[in-house]
Amino acid sequence: MDADLADFTKLIEECQKIVVFTGAGISTESGIPDFRSPGGLWEKNRPIDFSEFISSEEARRESWRRKFAMDSVLSKAEPNKGHMAISSLYKSGRVTAVITQNIDGLHQSSGIEDEDVIEVHGNTTYAKCLDCHSRYELDYIREIFADNETLPICKQCNGIVKTATISFGQAMPVNEMRQAELAAYDSDLFIAIGSSLVVYPAAEIPLLAKQRGARLVILNREPTPLDEYADLVLRREIGDTLDFVTKT
Repeated sequence: MDADLADFTKLIEECQKIVVFTGAGISTESGIPDFRSPGGLWEKNRPIDFSEFISSEEARRESWRRKFAMDSVLSKAEPNKGHMAISSLYKSGRVTAVITQNIDGLHQSSGIEDEDVIEVHGNTTYAKCLDCHSRYELDYIREIFADNETLPICKQCNGIVKTATISFGQAMPVNEMRQAELAAYDSDLFIAIGSSLVVYPAAEIPLLAKQRGARLVILNREPTPLDEYADLVLRREIGDTLDFVTKT
């Protein structure tokens, strides 16, 4: 066993309050594109700012067009070895929370209870009214939109309905960010996986854990700005690495 894998395995064995923080890198192994990477969707299609979504019906239509086009990919995605390894640690009682920047719902699909997944960038598997927060399933929205690209309007308050994700320019969810901070404070091992750690304020969360005395592990294919603060940095494939250390 390589030294970094041995060190990672030892940390997991020693710690009892593990918090996992995941970014797009873990889901690329399930076939979901990393939007921010070179050649990714955001390079080909300029992201629609939240203010534009609110003010422009055409921006809202384009947002829903992109959403339903991406669903052909998202609907086929399943949890991979990395997701399942985290789920295994969760079911053993050692992972207390999963904080994720991902919007794909794959952690829940892997067997982690919804209340223990903290989605700081929201979830793309359903929609919400921006005013009264009523929830809408996507099949209902798709049916409406199929009729001449009719925009969905909330049945309760006539508000704008949007996927339950956080867009550029949209305020971060206060409750989820607070939950993430509290989970980080209470951890003895914080593992950041597949995140570039450049998108703030979410990228500050690993440092909060470190400042409170937790060990910090970063598992990512590329360097991150927080590598210098980590107790251990691994440049490895995510699924194979997590699968190995959880089965050793």
